[in-house]
Amino acid sequence: MAVSVTSKAARNGLNGTLPPTHSSPSPLVHGLAQLPASHHRHPVIIDGMRGGSPPFNGGFRGSRLLPQAWIEEQLADQYHEIQGLLLDNQGLVATHVALEQELAAVHHELRRVSHAAGSMQAERDAEFREVYDNSMKMNAELSAADAMRAELIQVQGEIEKLNAARKDLTAKVQTLTQDMERASAELQRTLAIKAEIEAMKQEVQRTRDAIEYEKKEYADNYEQGQLLEKNLILMARKVEKLRLEVTNAEKRAGEGEAAGNQAAGFVGNYRNPDYSYRGNTHPSGYDMNSVPGGVDTGAQYAASFGPGHGSWSAYGQR
Repeated sequence: MAVSVTSKAARNGLNGTLPPTHSSPSPLVHGLAQLPASHHRHPVIIDGMRGGSPPFNGGFRGSRLLPQAWIEEQLADQYHEIQGLLLDNQGLVATHVALEQELAAVHHELRRVSHAAGSMQAERDAEFREVYDNSMKMNAELSAADAMRAELIQVQGEIEKLNAARKDLTAKVQTLTQDMERASAELQRTLAIKAEIEAMKQEVQRTRDAIEYEKKEYADNYEQGQLLEKNLILMARKVEKLRLEVTNAEKRAGEGEAAGNQAAGFVGNYRNPDYSYRGNTHPSGYDMNSVPGGVDTGAQYAASFGPGHGSWSAYGQR
């Protein structure tokens, strides 16, 4: 781009050194980019450039920025002229494609009309042939009318026989109608019985659902009972452990009475449920529910809340 601009400036007779082409574009170029293509074409300036001489008399004088601005303006004009030519070319291409499509549509319409005309001619010929054949058949039928009269007399006799048979069939139809009415009544009773059976099935299904629900409730209650039983057994073990600790503490307190008043005070505070004493974390109320020695408390709770005993036995019987 720099070489082409320099050579173009040399051909136009510009003197001096041109500024670098990579400098910032002039505001004139940005202004031209926003205008329509018709406003950017300057045939006089472009023709002057093609002639090899600048359009200004006396060349460029004064500031060094004037040649660059002029070149940029010329380049912008050429660019917009090229853009306009491209747009015109695209319009011509689109017009050409549209004309080709219209031509193809016209050819297709001509073929369709020609085919329709041929079909109409063939249909008309077929109609003419059909009319001719019908006329020939009518002539043949007229010639055979005498023979048909004899056949008509024979047909009348057969019609009388058929009337008699029709009467017999009418009587049979009435009998069948009565049988059908009885069958319809039986069908209605059968439908009523089926409806009752369906209602009984639904009732049985609801009963089954209720039983399944009861079973599920029993299973849930049984699991909760098992968890409660385990918790009670753990609590019983803890109570037994605390009881043993209390017994051991009482034994140690009894052995320490002879040692002095401090041990006696300790025993008194232990037996008194006074929470002001910091060393005693369990009140003496445990003595009220103490379990006799040698009794398995966990077994008692297990026997009371085990499966098959107490309130859980009702679910087991179901």
